[in-house]
Amino acid sequence: MTITALYQLFLENNTICTDTRKITKCCLFFALKGDNFNGNEFAEDAIKLGASFAIIDQKHYKIDHRYILVDDVLKTLQALSTLHRTTLGIPIIALTGSNGKTTTKELMNSVLSKKFKITATIGNLNNHIGVPLTLLSMTATTEIGIIEMGANHQQEIKFLTDLALPDYGLITNFGKAHLEGFGGIEGVIKGKSEMYSHLKAHDKIIFVNSGDELQLRQVGDYKRVEKFGSKMLLTASQPYVELTYKNYTIKTQLTGAYNFNNICVAIAIGAYFKVPNIDMIEALEHYVPTNNRSQIIEKNGVRIILDAYNANPTSMLAALSSLDQMKNDRKIAVLGDMFELGDEARAEHQTIADRLHELAIEQKILIGEHFFSSEKKHETITYFKTFEDFKTNFDSQQFQNHLLLIKGSRGMALERLLNLI
Repeated sequence: MTITALYQLFLENNTICTDTRKITKCCLFFALKGDNFNGNEFAEDAIKLGASFAIIDQKHYKIDHRYILVDDVLKTLQALSTLHRTTLGIPIIALTGSNGKTTTKELMNSVLSKKFKITATIGNLNNHIGVPLTLLSMTATTEIGIIEMGANHQQEIKFLTDLALPDYGLITNFGKAHLEGFGGIEGVIKGKSEMYSHLKAHDKIIFVNSGDELQLRQVGDYKRVEKFGSKMLLTASQPYVELTYKNYTIKTQLTGAYNFNNICVAIAIGAYFKVPNIDMIEALEHYVPTNNRSQIIEKNGVRIILDAYNANPTSMLAALSSLDQMKNDRKIAVLGDMFELGDEARAEHQTIADRLHELAIEQKILIGEHFFSSEKKHETITYFKTFEDFKTNFDSQQFQNHLLLIKGSRGMALERLLNLI
């Protein structure tokens, strides 16, 4: 079957499913494969559960005309998504970066939704599967699409931009994330800048913070650049970020000065698309972070800054700086290992431990094998090799009436600490 014929089936059925646990009636089931599963094996189940067609790439599983055999299910899904994107022809905004992608995407979505019908990446489905699924979730009623793009190696952003064909793009920042895959910070800059390369090659618009010299160098003398930031001033970040924009004061529910740039991006995008200022302010002030990202939680006498969705050296230092600035004499920091740092892991974990040691924080706790195996351990810090070791020694009374920062990589799942308080 040609991709054009398959696209007609998609238009007639209008929903894509890749998981038989989430089958909807009259959907197209794409039998994706992974390291530990083969979607072809579930094609018959998908049909029985209500899927109109199952797209497979192993002939053995074809039973009748409802089983559509293709050379490669994933590549077919990706090609279908690009065809759908070009058919709709709507403006697409793409963003990537080392830190703050999902928060920035959510803020942009909140602001633009005041004026437009938006379809945006759900959660952090920002990879070679998530991006096509987001594109295919757009409909004739979608007026603007927002696509978050994640990457941990070279050429990944290029691949995703070639799929989504964005009209606008931005990079939140260059930080020490996925150093193992990118091959160091210079590799991060090169890999993320594939976003700029695509936009330049297609004569599209780049949004860039006028105060970010590193990004400005990557943009170079390209003409279609929308610079932002000069009209925005951070006025407070303890605990919530406040800023002024033109003659307006904006009081957000986001913690940490590191979120200032994310907010500035949303304002710049909103202003470009002529969202009224009063609507932008309302959107920003009502946005509440979720999914363990910069959330403030009150529980049993403990005020908690929960930022346990992910961590890298750049975001970890920013979180510690924010905690240090907060007005509270009784502070606790519980930090977990940072992953995907490759050969830089030992040095980067030592840097975080050294910085934590310097801060005036009442209790300092590091959890994980990387921190635990540090060559230089500080007497001011308590080290635990595993979360279970920490849990065994946990005393909830020590946390009472404190301001607690919880931050670590996703694999550490430090949000489990909430169950102990």
